[in-house]
Amino acid sequence: MSVAVPISASRFDAVRELAAGDMAGVDRVIRARLGSEVALVNQIAEHIIGGGGKRLRPLLHVLAALAAGYAGDQHHKLAAIIEFIHTSTLLHDDVVDESGLRRGRQTANALWGNAASVLVGDFLYSRSFQLMVELDDMRVMRILADTTNAIAEGEVLQLLSVGNPDTDEAAYDRVIERKTAVLFAAACRLGGVLANAPAPLCAALSRYGLELGFAFQIADDLLDYTSDADTLGKNIGDDLAEGKVTLPLIYTLRAAAPAQAEVLRQAIRAGGGPLHEVLAIIRGCGALPRVRARAEAHAEAALAALEQIAPSAQREALVTLARYAVDRDH
Repeated sequence: MSVAVPISASRFDAVRELAAGDMAGVDRVIRARLGSEVALVNQIAEHIIGGGGKRLRPLLHVLAALAAGYAGDQHHKLAAIIEFIHTSTLLHDDVVDESGLRRGRQTANALWGNAASVLVGDFLYSRSFQLMVELDDMRVMRILADTTNAIAEGEVLQLLSVGNPDTDEAAYDRVIERKTAVLFAAACRLGGVLANAPAPLCAALSRYGLELGFAFQIADDLLDYTSDADTLGKNIGDDLAEGKVTLPLIYTLRAAAPAQAEVLRQAIRAGGGPLHEVLAIIRGCGALPRVRARAEAHAEAALAALEQIAPSAQREALVTLARYAVDRDH
C-alpha cells in the first residue's frame, strides 16, 4: 500500500459519512453526559466540545470496533469516553502552553481564565472514568487507566524539553508517543476488545493506531511551519513561541550552518524570534521533506498493520485515514 496519492477532503467526508449513524450515537452520549449542575462547567465544556474538530479519536474507535466485527452499541459510550479524555487534555494543554487560539476560536483559558479551564478539564477526566465504570469491563478500564497515565507522563516530558535546543529525536519521539499516539492506539485496540477479537487482531489494531498517531502528530508539527493561521486554526509558529522543539527544528539544527543553528537555538531558548528568518532557515536546509518522509513512513506502517484485518468498508475507511493523516492541510 502507498500513501503517495493525495487524499481530498471529499474522501475524508466519505469516511465520516460511512460512520455517520454511529457518530450520531456518540454525539448523543456526549451531549447527555456532558451536563453539570454547575453552569460554568457547562459553558466551558460546550465551548471546547462544540467547537468543531475532526472527532478523529472516537471515529477511529467506531471504525475499529466495526472492522473487528462488533455488533452492539457500547462503542458509542466508549468513543464518548475517549473524546472526553482527549478534550480534557486540550484544556490542560492550552493552559500550560498559554495558547489563545484553537480551531480558529479563542481558547477556554483565554475566555474564562486558567483556573476554570484546568478544573473543567479535571471534570471531563472524572466524567470519563464514571462512564468507564458503567461499562463494567476491567479490560477497558486497565487500557484507559494506563493510557491516561502515559498521557500525563508525556505532558511532563514535554515540559522538561521546553526551551531546550538540545532536545533530540529520541526525546521528541517519547513525548509524541505518550501525548498523542497512545490514545490513538487505545481507541483502536478497544474496538477489538469490545468485539472480543483474538489477541493478534487487537494487537494489529493497536499497532495501526500507534503508527497513525505518530504520523498524525509529525504531520501536525510540519503544518506549524508550512500552513497559515486561517487554514490551521491556530497561529503559525506557535510551537516555536512555546519553546517546543519539534521535528522540523531538530532536523534543521542538524543540517544548518553554525550561524543559522545559533539563530534557531536563541529563538528556542527565548520562546520565539524572527519567524520569517527561522522559516527561511528551515526551508533552506531541506528539513521539511525529511519530516514529511518520516510521517509517511509511519503511515505506511499503519497500513501494514491493517493487512491482518479482514476486508470491509470500515477497514478501507481506516486505510483512508492513514493516508489522510499526512495529506491534510489542517
